[in-house]
Amino acid sequence: MVAAFSTLAPQAVAQDDPEAGQAVAPLFASHSPLLVTIEAPLTTLMKDRPREEYLEGTFSFSGVDGTKRTFDLKIRTRGKFRRKEKHCDFAPIRLNFRKKQVVDTEFDGQDKLKLVTHCKNNNLYYEQLVLREFLAYRFLNVMTDSSFGVRLLQVNYVDTEGAAPMTKLGFVIEDEDDVAERNGMHPIRTGDISKDDINPVEQSFINVFEYFIGNTEFSLVRAEPGEYCCHNIDLISATKGAPYTPVAYDFDFAGLVNAPYAVPNPRFDIEDVRQRLFRGACANNELLPVTLQRFIDNREAIYGAVDDLELLSTKSRRYVTRYMDEFYERISQPELIDASFVRTCNDAL
Repeated sequence: MVAAFSTLAPQAVAQDDPEAGQAVAPLFASHSPLLVTIEAPLTTLMKDRPREEYLEGTFSFSGVDGTKRTFDLKIRTRGKFRRKEKHCDFAPIRLNFRKKQVVDTEFDGQDKLKLVTHCKNNNLYYEQLVLREFLAYRFLNVMTDSSFGVRLLQVNYVDTEGAAPMTKLGFVIEDEDDVAERNGMHPIRTGDISKDDINPVEQSFINVFEYFIGNTEFSLVRAEPGEYCCHNIDLISATKGAPYTPVAYDFDFAGLVNAPYAVPNPRFDIEDVRQRLFRGACANNELLPVTLQRFIDNREAIYGAVDDLELLSTKSRRYVTRYMDEFYERISQPELIDASFVRTCNDAL
């Protein structure tokens, strides 16, 4: 059984050992939704989306002891596709806290956090898409510690410029540096790399995982223009050099989510984002039996993550479950494994 992120217990870690892994931060040690309030000039924020400067606001929530806590907050929009107004009414957000203010709260240790938002203000279906993408991160957490922690939020948005308040689902994502530190590794910021620079076991795992959720919008070796490697993949390393461990993120174009705005990656011969395509290297085919067994061993916990997400609608639960069922059916039959993985591999990543 692969160690599950969700079961990591807080533990004391020697502070004088920079290579030692850290305990899971309080914010990501629980998966129950947290009710919070963001009060800020949201009208300006959403009208001026290219703005890189932060706007001032406040962030409040009730702690586990019931005490309301309010922090100063700096806030700006972030992202690329979902940041554009033609795609989303409400862009993704970056939250910037003052570390001194969040001490001894569930946000202890947090500084800058990505907030995945609901995209459309007047369409409840989009909140279900938030939950489906949240599940993709949770599936990774079940199978590997080298994954981004996530925490579901019910956000009460209060616009200081007078727009009507609204409460929407979202989730925050653990900082990349914290993922590396928690695993006793270092974040790697580099340009394009070779597939030979990536830990082959984790390379095989990530390629099968992306197939599992039906995502082709990633690259393990290529960076977007002006960005660090790799596309929707961060790299961490125990040695500051190769071999790198890939940490996947950004799953809204996955078939598991099936967002209305998602379109197939034009690089590949697929007609619908729900259509799975394996992008693993043929050189790693010998690792497939062990990789697929990793999914089989964690099947109960993966389905359990769906069962535990009470806010998921009946329709979404049925869709997600059927989509996963199809994957597990394929990896249960040798002929389907051959057709879905072995014969579709490609060393030209």
